[in-house]
Amino acid sequence: MMFRALSADWLKIRGKGIWFLAALGPIGLAAMQGLNFGLRYDYLMKTYAADPWGGLLENVTFFVPIALFLGITLICSLMANVEHQLSSWKQLLALPISRTAVFSAKFVQAFLILCVSCTLLTVSVAVLGMLLGMGADRMPYMDLMRIGFLPMFASLPVLAFQLWLSLTLKNQGISSAIGITASVVSMFAMEFPDWVPLKWPLLAYIGPEKATFIGAGLLLGAVIAAAGLIHFNRKDVD
Repeated sequence: MMFRALSADWLKIRGKGIWFLAALGPIGLAAMQGLNFGLRYDYLMKTYAADPWGGLLENVTFFVPIALFLGITLICSLMANVEHQLSSWKQLLALPISRTAVFSAKFVQAFLILCVSCTLLTVSVAVLGMLLGMGADRMPYMDLMRIGFLPMFASLPVLAFQLWLSLTLKNQGISSAIGITASVVSMFAMEFPDWVPLKWPLLAYIGPEKATFIGAGLLLGAVIAAAGLIHFNRKDVD
């Protein structure tokens, strides 16, 4: 049943701008670093002469959590708004399909869109490095993959929480405000204790115990998703 719900959800988001936002984040982040390197090319290339690719990734890294949290917030809000604006929850949940399947399909859809966005980040940074003349022979393929996907796995608690809020609250301003606040606060994440989830996307890429924070993200994400599912199953719909 979840696959039927997921198929219907892909049709619902057509023309809603979700794919545009999913592409805008990673491409915009790469473009921002392109501007940064373009304006200070000689200085930065001299600074990172020993490892220009490493320098590029270092400059990208600290903006990844901000882009992730903003992207998650907007994707979840827009997905949920499709149902809220049309007031179609009652019709949807009256169909011979369980609430569990509906919620699970929304989660899988949001996760897959996020995967596409993170893939675009890896590709965009790789293309930027090539355009800056860093050379394909020294391209750190694994690091490029890591910067795209490891922070994403560590940010799954935020994805689960934002989807929970977006699906259960008709007023999307509340979930959006929380997500935007989390994005801004994540700029100072390195000052937080390691147990704060907003810090985990950074630690999943640059921390000495990457696997610990990836695992913590997966585990807490599953717990929050389960709590959201239970609440969604019990909540009355408008």
